[in-house]
Amino acid sequence: MSQQGYVATPPYSQSQPGMGLSSPYYGHYGDPSHGTSAPGIMKPSGPLGATVPGGLLPPGSLPPGPPQTGPNGAHSPQRFPGPPPVSNMAPSYTPGQPPPQSSHPSPGSTWSATQLGSQFSSMQINSYGVAMTPSSQGPSGPPSAASFQGPPRAPQPSILQPGSQTLPPPPTTLNGPGANPMSSPIHGQDGLPGPTPLNAQYKPPPPPGQTLGTGYSPQQAANYGPQMAGAQLSYPGGFPGGPAQMAGPPPQHQKKLDPDSIPSPIQVIENDRATRGGQVYTTNTRGQVPPLVTTDCVIQDQGNASPRYIRCTTYCFPCSSDTAKQAQIPLAAVIKPFAAVPSNETPLYLVNHGESGPVRCNRCKAYMCPFMQFIEGGRRYQCGFCNCVNDVPPFYFQHLDHIGRRLDQYEKPELSLGSYEYVATLDYCRKNKPPNPPAFIFMIDVSYSNIKNGLVKLICEELKTVLEKLPKEEQEETSAVRVGFITYNKVLHFFNVKSNLAQAQMMVVTDVSEVFVPLLDGFLVNYQESQSVIHNLLDQIPEMFADSNENETVFAPVIQAGMEALKAAECPGKLFVFHSSLPTAEAPGKLKNRDDKKLINTDKEKILFQPQTNVYESLAKDCVANSCSVTLFLFPSQYVDVASLGLIPLLTGGTLYKYNNFQMHLDSHQFLNDLRNDIEKKIGFDAIMRVRTSTGFRATDFFGGIFMNNTTDVEMAAIDCDKAITVEFKHDDKLSEDSGALIQCAVLYTTIGGQRRLRIHNLGLNCSSQLTDLYKSCETDSLINFFAKSAFKAVLNQPLKVIREILVNQTAHMLACYRKNCASPSAASQLILPDSMKVLPVYMNCLLKNCVLLSRPEISTDERTYQRQLVMTMGVADSQLFFYPQLLPIHTLDVKSTVLPPAVRCSESRLSEEGIFLLANGLNIFLWLGVSSPPELIQGIFNVPSFAHINTDMTLLPEVGSPHSEQLRMIMSIIQEKKPYTMKLVIVKQREQREMTFRQFLVEDKGLYGGSSYVDFLCCVHKEICQLLN
Repeated sequence: MSQQGYVATPPYSQSQPGMGLSSPYYGHYGDPSHGTSAPGIMKPSGPLGATVPGGLLPPGSLPPGPPQTGPNGAHSPQRFPGPPPVSNMAPSYTPGQPPPQSSHPSPGSTWSATQLGSQFSSMQINSYGVAMTPSSQGPSGPPSAASFQGPPRAPQPSILQPGSQTLPPPPTTLNGPGANPMSSPIHGQDGLPGPTPLNAQYKPPPPPGQTLGTGYSPQQAANYGPQMAGAQLSYPGGFPGGPAQMAGPPPQHQKKLDPDSIPSPIQVIENDRATRGGQVYTTNTRGQVPPLVTTDCVIQDQGNASPRYIRCTTYCFPCSSDTAKQAQIPLAAVIKPFAAVPSNETPLYLVNHGESGPVRCNRCKAYMCPFMQFIEGGRRYQCGFCNCVNDVPPFYFQHLDHIGRRLDQYEKPELSLGSYEYVATLDYCRKNKPPNPPAFIFMIDVSYSNIKNGLVKLICEELKTVLEKLPKEEQEETSAVRVGFITYNKVLHFFNVKSNLAQAQMMVVTDVSEVFVPLLDGFLVNYQESQSVIHNLLDQIPEMFADSNENETVFAPVIQAGMEALKAAECPGKLFVFHSSLPTAEAPGKLKNRDDKKLINTDKEKILFQPQTNVYESLAKDCVANSCSVTLFLFPSQYVDVASLGLIPLLTGGTLYKYNNFQMHLDSHQFLNDLRNDIEKKIGFDAIMRVRTSTGFRATDFFGGIFMNNTTDVEMAAIDCDKAITVEFKHDDKLSEDSGALIQCAVLYTTIGGQRRLRIHNLGLNCSSQLTDLYKSCETDSLINFFAKSAFKAVLNQPLKVIREILVNQTAHMLACYRKNCASPSAASQLILPDSMKVLPVYMNCLLKNCVLLSRPEISTDERTYQRQLVMTMGVADSQLFFYPQLLPIHTLDVKSTVLPPAVRCSESRLSEEGIFLLANGLNIFLWLGVSSPPELIQGIFNVPSFAHINTDMTLLPEVGSPHSEQLRMIMSIIQEKKPYTMKLVIVKQREQREMTFRQFLVEDKGLYGGSSYVDFLCCVHKEICQLLN
């Protein structure tokens, strides 16, 4: 088995002069004044590593340095002999012998730790940002390719295949070979940030024809204007600065790096499935790395929470903050407290201690769990979190056996399981009163356009069906949820649907500046009792407003009205709002169209992601205080300012669904599925979450659809089975290898039946002073979830370019630290990746190319804001699919098989003209058809004779009844299940307009509007690593 991770060899195997780097450039999320680097840091800017003379770069003038290739992805790299064949994967030193420490001396950091601490206090990527110091601990043992606990993973392919493949040259933003010398980069700001030329004084570009003077690197030339005719490339083949700039063929004798020889996400996923799929994964071992989120297995709780509830960026925390700073790996957990559990796994046990309530530590208030140690014959216990010794309450006493365990350990869920629930006592209830069951209020926008396009009628018809399926407690016959109805345009209409009325009564509130609830009795009712009145009302609503010409709407007063109704009824609840336009009517929260394309790629771009007015944030805060969650169904035909409207569902634990240019015959299936699923979801109301940790570290940052009044309590008006909260931890002392790092997440909430409960999830992690153990236990999918959320949070107050630079920088830093401290010695020209992070570069590149961090002309501001908000609440499985879509060949299907076909990598090179492919990312599902698709397949799937006859407007496949049709529909339903959003089907024919949209999801390729290919990004990261190591 290989003793190191993936190895590749880059093009710059000659020594590079002038590469002095004291401290990596670390940006700062939250204060644009730190956009430039610390003074005194030298870093090569040009391709040959020539340093730049003194002076400081003006703020905001950091050049983007992404690897850029032409649309055909051509490179012209230099040759070099390939590394040894993959079959000889013997370690280069005796197993067990410590790898020699890196020979590079590490210059001291130029920033003091205190400066750094304050610099990073508002930055949401982690705050470990100092130069790598030589490892202070003893020599680390060689890392093993297998995970160190739990079932071993198959050894991954870790060394490049032999032959004359090459990595492309170090990326620059120069124009490519044969490009028009005067053409300027079209999207200079797009793409990935490259290395920052530090201490460079800005000089105006020289006139055409003049060679660049000293102190002005070619890379800067590309940044400040068109490349000048006189500037000579020092080696063949730079990269063009933008799309459509590649002219002329590349030199024939040079060969591009084979994409098959770099780590493949598909291979990693398949290997994990092969070794761990279909097995039982037991959680009895502290710090074991669970199967990947893409691997199906049965999870058995034996003392630690299932990975369905909690996944970590690493399952082994460093013992000291110094080690953590050295590695730069964020220490975080992605917690999904209400995750759905498959039917073949045990649901959570409910513990009821009656009046006494749960047993808790007197000092830190942690709940009784498997980490508590009983002593003195069972009369006392020591808390695993704060080490306080507590008396055992008399009702809870039990004798210990010969090894100090309670005799009833395996009879009590809280002593033997990682996850369980407690019935909460009145002390845990608002005003010390039992809560009322929640209510659902349906609020329908009845403005002119919604009536005319049939949307109002569709909603009313569907509500008759979904109200029959209101969620209820498992043991109950009927649902305890009460329902109410409001319609609105620029005024609000409340309906009295009391069961003893012959028909509903309407009350109109015209004063939208001071909304009040005109009726209490009869507004919120039991559906079963008032069914006939409600059905009668739903039939009448479309006719009632059929002649309305009112096109202006309000929005904030609608939310206010729903919240006031719940408050008056003293119950938690959820508003289902069906809305379609920018709220322009005179009222609180009135919005104007501010969609300004001129802000894109400027430092002011962040304004597009911020709400227009603070009305929405304060309204969301009130909603949370009154346990009012809002789910918003948006049907925009133009700009609706999702950044403002979407803030309400985001902060109240609701969901935002968006259907652009809604067309009844095409989109109703997607919308109705979303509505049904949302109403039936497992959900908790009026929730407060607290994350406790054992001594030595603590939770410092929280990301998600949450609201926080203080630094510890995460408040949520509601939380459902799809919502995840990502929590970052920092050291406040040393951790010990013996006791490990313990996490307890407790959520206090009200059930759908109105019972107050506590849901507890416990997880024990290992601790080590060896960096090797930290890298061995990492989980890339969770790391990307953390990086995405921290970057998307920072989007609100940092220039996107700075955020992209920080992400690239941190990626390089994590990998450089591994290379320096954990990998066996090898040539500097080799790229070495830890086994657990083999696919970190490809996933990170996907994040950097996402439309939130990199604008594209065809993506609207609303769409970018929408995707930003979706990601903020995603769990690990959803973010994994979102950033690296699933691409399945359909034309090779075995029609008798019931399993998914093996996926292929997301690259155009994997498509074929004779093929049919399915691509899913959690929001859309594309069916791509090659121009030479087999006619029998087309007949079997679409029931038409040829490719030309296929109607690409359809959003549902026809039910043909053929084996191919049945098989494809089964595959699509397997991909769709357990996904929070109903994916919209988009039919794409090869070489037609729509293919441009589809290509954006082929994430291993170069982006059409900037953004590197995977190969180029790997080179960019490798170059950064080499600079860090020198």
